[in-house]
Amino acid sequence: MKIVFASTPSQEEEINGLVRYVYSNIFPLYYSDEEICEFKQLKVLRTPEDFNTLKDAFQVMTCIQTIISILESSPLDEQYEAVFDKNVATLQEFGLFFPFEFQQFVDVKRMKNTMLSIFTKADNELII
Repeated sequence: MKIVFASTPSQEEEINGLVRYVYSNIFPLYYSDEEICEFKQLKVLRTPEDFNTLKDAFQVMTCIQTIISILESSPLDEQYEAVFDKNVATLQEFGLFFPFEFQQFVDVKRMKNTMLSIFTKADNELII
């Protein structure tokens, strides 16, 4: 007989919090608001209703935290590409849709640093 522990509600809340963090803190570093809205429509990082086991939930949390750490690093270090790819593959195994490759973030970061866009939020605004 094998005993399996189910994931807890607090773990699922933590996963949802990490997903919200990606949408509010990570994606804006790389993508426009319109693109982020498209990601929501495509259900990027939409979590399943529940995870089967405690271990599954911990793996998903760890993968998202690792991806966040890599994408927040400046500059993006290509030595972490294999780690990024492994974590994306693990997320997809658990049913989370994350259709990005490491190189996409590198390319967007390079382009965003060299060009200005009217769609990005201003760094400062005057209140009139």
